Amino acid sequence: MQDPVVVEGLSRRFGQLLAVHNVSFEVHRGEIFGMLGPNGAGKSTTLRMLCGILDPSGGRATVVGFDVAKEPERVKQNIGYMTQRFSLYEDLTVEENLRFYGGVYGLQRRERSARVAEELERSGLTDRRDQISGTLSGGWKQRLALVCATIHRPPLLFLDEPTAGVDPVSRREFWARIHHIAAEGTTVIVTTHYMDEAERCHRLGFMFRGALLDIGTPTEVVERREIRIALVLTPNVTGAIDLLRGHPAIDEVAPFGDRVRLATRGGVDPIVLARELLATGPGIGDAREIPPNVEDAFVAMVHDEERSGGVP
Repeated sequence: MQDPVVVEGLSRRFGQLLAVHNVSFEVHRGEIFGMLGPNGAGKSTTLRMLCGILDPSGGRATVVGFDVAKEPERVKQNIGYMTQRFSLYEDLTVEENLRFYGGVYGLQRRERSARVAEELERSGLTDRRDQISGTLSGGWKQRLALVCATIHRPPLLFLDEPTAGVDPVSRREFWARIHHIAAEGTTVIVTTHYMDEAERCHRLGFMFRGALLDIGTPTEVVERREIRIALVLTPNVTGAIDLLRGHPAIDEVAPFGDRVRLATRGGVDPIVLARELLATGPGIGDAREIPPNVEDAFVAMVHDEERSGGVP
């Protein structure tokens, strides 16, 4: 069967600004696909094109079998979409919002009533069914928005920065619900600038200045960077950073509490290098190597693009 999302050379201009440049990827059925990058990277613009909200300036994309440029209304009918801002009606109760969105997505009255009751129970919102939505906390608003976006059981769910401004506990609970939705067969595409959330996705696409830098599983994108990380204890963190910064094998160096966090490229041993460079300066105490993470991989990608001038 065709992948639910197929993107080929997708681009979008706003006047002279090239917001998305020649992006291509596929999203497989039932997976959680993360689009990662800083604010302004082009993630939300890409998502809005895939949802049929923005017309592409170039390239093409099919979403659940429909062309986003030629059949945007068919796309909208067959997806769920949750924005980074609370976009529900704050003067309606929780239950009223659910009933309204069930109607918007075409559920008939009897089916809508049954679905609302079921989703209130499943999401833990039953005790809040009569509460005015605008009075909910951030975490509960997020939970309600997710239920409204999925009340029609869409095959594909788009989440645009869904955890922005939400506390860590609510973020974890939200991701548990996303994995449950995906396990039931719904494909999920999520944009985020929280790099720690990348570890929760099946595959990732890294965007920077409108370009797609890499795509793969979290493990694959980290391994491709060939990064090694060390935490180095030194009596003079600032002095140590000044000595380490600028060495060609060092990709990044930064304070980390009372230690220096050092990233090297090309398989260079960061502890050996640190002992060599700091031996006649601030000195070095305890040092240990730790595994690199997705954020390290993304920073390395950005540095590569900036050095090569490859980003438009």
